[in-house]
Amino acid sequence: MSTKKTAPDSQEEKDVLKAEATVETAENAMPEEKAEKHKDKSSEVLKKAQEELSAEKDKYLRLLAEYDNFRKRSQKERESVYSDVRADTAIKFLPVYDNLERALKIETADEASRRGVEMVLSQFKEILTNLGVCEIDSCPGAKFNPEVHNAVMHVEDEAFGEGVVAEEFQKGFKLGDKVIRCSMVKVAN
Repeated sequence: MSTKKTAPDSQEEKDVLKAEATVETAENAMPEEKAEKHKDKSSEVLKKAQEELSAEKDKYLRLLAEYDNFRKRSQKERESVYSDVRADTAIKFLPVYDNLERALKIETADEASRRGVEMVLSQFKEILTNLGVCEIDSCPGAKFNPEVHNAVMHVEDEAFGEGVVAEEFQKGFKLGDKVIRCSMVKVAN
């Protein structure tokens, strides 16, 4: 007996062969359809993963920016507190400075004590300068500035122009650009 296939003899054999061919074609087509479906599903999963990655990256960047802003704000607050403490400390020492200046204005026969007060005042000025505290210029003839001068008296004097400091009663001081005590002055009108 030979195992060779021969041409179909009957209609029934032809139908069976057609059915087998259709099944084979369907089986061959199924992997292609499955591959297409798998490809569509894979691209959907990839797209979803990319969106999630983008969302997480955005969250990360926002959190990083928020932390950076917090760090900068904290640094500014620390600097502000430090500056305020320096100003408060300097303000508390200014009455001592005023008393040393008043002591120098008093005429005394003891030159040694006068020299001692001058040395203490000089050292005191140096310490204030090292802290960043400087005097406000309020010498007679300086232009009156309401931001740095406190006018406690007015005088009619032709020797001075209008709105000019005629006399300084108490020195004013700045810490950097911040006025910590205004100068008390007499202003000419």
